[in-house]
Amino acid sequence: MKRRTKIVVLGSALLLTAGVASAATASETPRQRTTASDAPRQATAADSPRQREAAALTGTAELYRSAGDDITFSFDAHLAAEDKADPSKATGTFEFSHYLNGEGARAEVKVDCLLTGGKVAVVSGVVTDSDLPGAEGKRVGVTVHDLGRHDRLGYSWASTGSPAETKELPKCVSSAPFEKVAKGTGDFTVLPWQPAL
Repeated sequence: MKRRTKIVVLGSALLLTAGVASAATASETPRQRTTASDAPRQATAADSPRQREAAALTGTAELYRSAGDDITFSFDAHLAAEDKADPSKATGTFEFSHYLNGEGARAEVKVDCLLTGGKVAVVSGVVTDSDLPGAEGKRVGVTVHDLGRHDRLGYSWASTGSPAETKELPKCVSSAPFEKVAKGTGDFTVLPWQPAL
């Protein structure tokens, strides 16, 4: 057989084979053709774009004091996207401690309000656990200015006296961030609130 004839016969055989395969596939029901990878999958939470939370304050830092006071603040406060219009629905906790020469106190606080704007956050909450007599059940507020390695902080008891002595402090009330964090310790992060105005 001449070479040209062989090519034509071979090409015809390939076309015939492809036609039979197509016909067989067409005769299958959709159920027979569907594979696990072809099957439509159910939409999951991971498929929808993640909604940004409305506001947040996180991080830990020590405050600078020339006398060597050991003062630490830690925050994990959040306002969910669905609560954007109500900062008093914020959740989370924060902690603080202040010791000098082995004396001082610490407190754990349940967040009840979070307001942020730009790089400034004001968070308040009720003390749930403390070794400072009379502090449990009292509301305290803290202000943080997120300035990278030079964060600043203020707290409500700067003007009201000891947290144990504070009476009826409103939610999200604190002082200006007048304290400086100790060098190398500031990692506060503020997520700005963007209310619909």
